[in-house]
Amino acid sequence: MDDKGIAVIGDYDSIYGFSALGLSTFPVTDPTEAGKMIRNLVGSGYGIIYITEELAAKIRNVIDKYATDMTPAIIQIPGVKGNTGDGVMAVRRSVEQAVGSDILFGD
Repeated sequence: MDDKGIAVIGDYDSIYGFSALGLSTFPVTDPTEAGKMIRNLVGSGYGIIYITEELAAKIRNVIDKYATDMTPAIIQIPGVKGNTGDGVMAVRRSVEQAVGSDILFGD
């Protein structure tokens, strides 16, 4: 499996600018299609997959399957509709799981 780099999934308006940075963009809004896309990207060797928070919330079960795997890193990003806070909370959970305590927010 070759490393294909970084992919971005979400609605077109939220992700189209990432292609200017050289990232592979995949405009998807349907949750079923998004789940299939994640599986295809994982199988194709993408190491990092950014996904809009809104879409990630609809396919949590698919994303959770890869939560303990080293790759791909599936990272939630805000979409054009705004930040839901889910991306920050996902990073917080990952760091807490990795180091055993909340070193980011120190609650």
